[in-house]
Amino acid sequence: MKIRNIKKVGNKYKIILDTDEVITTNDHVIINNNLLYEKKLNKKELEKIKEDTNYYENYDKILKMINRKIRSEHEIRKYLNKNEVSKIDQDKMINTLKEVGLINDEIFAESYVNDKINLTLDGPYKIKKELEDHQINSLYIENTLNNFTQDLIDCKLDKIINKKLKSNTKDTTYIFKQKMMLYLSNLGYSREDIIYHLDNVKLNNNLEKEMEKIYNKLKIKYEGYTLYNKLKQKLYAKGFTIEEINNFIEKTVH
Repeated sequence: MKIRNIKKVGNKYKIILDTDEVITTNDHVIINNNLLYEKKLNKKELEKIKEDTNYYENYDKILKMINRKIRSEHEIRKYLNKNEVSKIDQDKMINTLKEVGLINDEIFAESYVNDKINLTLDGPYKIKKELEDHQINSLYIENTLNNFTQDLIDCKLDKIINKKLKSNTKDTTYIFKQKMMLYLSNLGYSREDIIYHLDNVKLNNNLEKEMEKIYNKLKIKYEGYTLYNKLKQKLYAKGFTIEEINNFIEKTVH
């Protein structure tokens, strides 16, 4: 078979064969295979043109991915595996991209941590887990997480807790702390840091009115020791602390 024509369409090339078959490819394939008008091709050469075309199509897609956002080697391999690119071609692409500095897991880790610090509420343990999911070298993870200083952790925890305190209208101190413990743990902060910052939190959101409301309902049905027990059980189930309950009962129940 023979090349009948080569047309440039945008940034692509169309190779038109005398069999009327059309192959859309790019300049890398044209140059690497020395394709010219009237050049004769055997089956092996044609197959190589198609393989090279497929290779550079995937390579160009990776370049677009990296141009939009810095990527880890793991992300690139995951994409290539999904598109059924051979291990040989994967290694070739990734080695090329590493040589020109477009894949660098150390730089990726540093950029990832800085973005998380500046743009999210996430804590160090959550970020570490996410970097491990990207299969980043443990040394890179350790080095970049040094940016997450104790002062920064303290600042973020205070900010998060104060914001939640302002929006809290119904939870008791105990319930609020329990919810915050779970919330902040899921964000990736250590239990020790969370406890330290929650230790002095005390809510003042008309909790006594809530206790009075419960008491007024119960005293219609019960009295004496039964009322005392029922009230204590109900308040405890609502999340009031033993100290809060005893203080209220001492002032209210005679």
